[in-house]
Amino acid sequence: MKCPYCGFAESRVIDSRTSKEMDAIRRRRECLGCSKRFSTAEMVEEGLPLVVKKDGRREAFDRGKILSGLRKACEKRPVGITDLEKAVSRIEYDLTERGEKEVTTTEIGRMVMDELKRLDGVAYVRFASVYRQFKDITEFMEELKDLLLKKGEA
Repeated sequence: MKCPYCGFAESRVIDSRTSKEMDAIRRRRECLGCSKRFSTAEMVEEGLPLVVKKDGRREAFDRGKILSGLRKACEKRPVGITDLEKAVSRIEYDLTERGEKEVTTTEIGRMVMDELKRLDGVAYVRFASVYRQFKDITEFMEELKDLLLKKGEA
């Protein structure tokens, strides 16, 4: 493991713990070069599908991209990072359970919107306004009306 401070390639493990969700191992390490300490997370690499972009390109699923999008949508909202990480984990789990080799960005976007709708209505509307690319205010208002109706039913 490369030290994030000095780049030295060797470190020793000081402590290992399983995450609360039991899906990762967190390790506390000490660099053998500069003696600074840092943490790493070790997760099982599951068979996540390739992501098919709108232009037809394919790329590996990137958890960080989804988390980044969620963070932007939830900026200045009362949603904790732990909740966002759990949402990404649920999306990853759902994709893994499907067992498909490929998934479209459209499907991933729908999954992200479902998670945001559950977490925070304002964050959902922010994400939807960019993701769905509303053509005019009428489409945007229709989405808000649907959201309010569903919230009233709950």
